[in-house]
Amino acid sequence: MKNRFIIAVWFLTLLFGLGAQAQVLNRIVAIVEDDVILEKELNTEVATITAKLKSNKVMIPPDYVLRKQVLERMVIDKLQRQMATRSGIQVSDEMLRGAVAEISSRNGLSVDAFHAELTKQGMDYKAFEDNLRNEIAINQLRNHEIGSRIKVTDAEAAHYMETQSKAGQSNSQYHIGHILIAVSEGAASGAIQKAKEKADQVVAELRSGKDFKQMAISVSNDDNALKGGDLGWRTINQIPTLFTDSVTGMGLGDISDPIRSPSGFHIIKILEMEGVGQHIVTKTKVRHILIKTNELVDDSEAQKRLLALRERIKNGDDFAALARAHSDDKGSAINGGSLDWVVPGALVPPFEEAMNKLEINDISQPVQTQFGWHMIQVLARESQDNSEQFKKEKVKDEIRKRKIEEETELWLRRLRDEAYVEIEMDRL
Repeated sequence: MKNRFIIAVWFLTLLFGLGAQAQVLNRIVAIVEDDVILEKELNTEVATITAKLKSNKVMIPPDYVLRKQVLERMVIDKLQRQMATRSGIQVSDEMLRGAVAEISSRNGLSVDAFHAELTKQGMDYKAFEDNLRNEIAINQLRNHEIGSRIKVTDAEAAHYMETQSKAGQSNSQYHIGHILIAVSEGAASGAIQKAKEKADQVVAELRSGKDFKQMAISVSNDDNALKGGDLGWRTINQIPTLFTDSVTGMGLGDISDPIRSPSGFHIIKILEMEGVGQHIVTKTKVRHILIKTNELVDDSEAQKRLLALRERIKNGDDFAALARAHSDDKGSAINGGSLDWVVPGALVPPFEEAMNKLEINDISQPVQTQFGWHMIQVLARESQDNSEQFKKEKVKDEIRKRKIEEETELWLRRLRDEAYVEIEMDRL
């Protein structure tokens, strides 16, 4: 009887302990408009970010600092997803499959092999798809709210190219680190002064030898904070206008003084710098046959049809005639599947990668992209010095990206400032 009592008490204690643990994990750490972020969600995201930082050999900040930064990013992401939902933005299963196919291809794997690799690494594939779907929705939202309004004129491009040339910086590229000490729109002078003092302190610590990446992870309010503030490589046109004068006067490893903007105070560091040479572009004359997947045609059937067409071509059938009769890309089908001459970057990565591996007149095995399954034939290639045209198009693209980046930063701060967000600080 005594043993039964001990077992019963132990069992009740275990149940109580498990219940208490579940209750803790299900505690709300933040209320974001009409949604919440649970402690278990925060813990999962912190573990993911910690693993990434370790793999990149970045020193991990104190737990409280990291959790606060991760939670802030989760709040911003949730606000964007909520706005995407209200805007009617939906990511179809077809779009999701296409994105997975592209990511798999970039990793040199088939979709099945990519799925298996994620599982092998202990990642939940459903969670991966959910995150990817959210990322696509947020990108569509940003394009709708910001990208569609950004225009770059030929006059702007010409002006920047002229300015660049006069400054002797047309061949310069900069690898930039960035920290933002944010200030809310309409902040009182006291709050602005406090942020300025914090920015000055950060600059002083960085100049005394503190690690830039760790500092960015710890204090930056920028969207790239958890990447160590890394903005990547930028030409002078890709650098936000606000930073241009500072960057052009800085040397390798230099830390800027705080730079004021409507978003707050920015601190930048030149991580690396180098020049750019001549641009030779290889154009490819290519044609293809596309089989789309649907309720009646799955991946296996699409590949089977293309392999049958490939065999017919090998036996003497005309590629153009088969493209006109069978390709689901109606725009190119009427031209015998011809995409004419294409330059690098004009086609989706899986297609371009497969195309670049082909010899002249070779026919590919079936290749999957977000549009379906393709069979590709390269008809010709030619190389030419495309430096001037490339420079002009690149400048326009860079100016547009810079404008989008500047507008996005302001848009995100405004979205955060105007939202109802309540954070349980004692649960961090």
